[in-house]
Amino acid sequence: MTNQLASNLTCLSKENLQTAYDEMAPAYNRLLWVDQHLLGVKRMRRQLMSQATGDVLDVACGTGLNFACFGKIASLTAVDLSPEMLAIAAKEADKVGIGATLLPMDAEALIFADNSFDTVVSALSTCTFPDPIAALREMGRVCRPDGHILLLEHGRSSLRPLAHYQDRKAQAHYEKAAGCRWNQEPTALVTAAGLQIVLVQRARFGIFSIIQAATN
Repeated sequence: MTNQLASNLTCLSKENLQTAYDEMAPAYNRLLWVDQHLLGVKRMRRQLMSQATGDVLDVACGTGLNFACFGKIASLTAVDLSPEMLAIAAKEADKVGIGATLLPMDAEALIFADNSFDTVVSALSTCTFPDPIAALREMGRVCRPDGHILLLEHGRSSLRPLAHYQDRKAQAHYEKAAGCRWNQEPTALVTAAGLQIVLVQRARFGIFSIIQAATN
């Protein structure tokens, strides 16, 4: 029911999504302040992204909020649909002293060869991809067989009253929040993409999920 509700939302085109995030880029970190600091997303982000190793791909990297959370890695490639978000991410990479290759790219059509990365990460992204299953399949395709896929996502609450509220307001939230489907179930999307879920931790009313996945 949840995924069906989400799929029935009026979808923004990728061009409109890019424009929306280009316009949002200068204020993006401020818009995430409540989630980051009051809802614990910064802590969850650090907990998950610190596990990245080897050659790392950050999909839909946004303004580069994951960068400061990485430990010792071999290389970092980061992609996003929005050039304006990438411009801010480049400054963040310089700020934290991490070398990164930043590329404008559609998460649903990554240009990389199969098995290119040891770790693929993404945060708060599957809610916005027009076809999240296609994007997750691409993450699995470019991840090496013994690699890791690390996802920090939000979706439908495990508390029934809050979940029902999300369902009722899904379309309005989608239009207000630049294409965010807040009542999707991230773990269902990961499974539908053919990835193996290794670990799931849910927090904050069951809205946020830390997901560790692998290719089958």
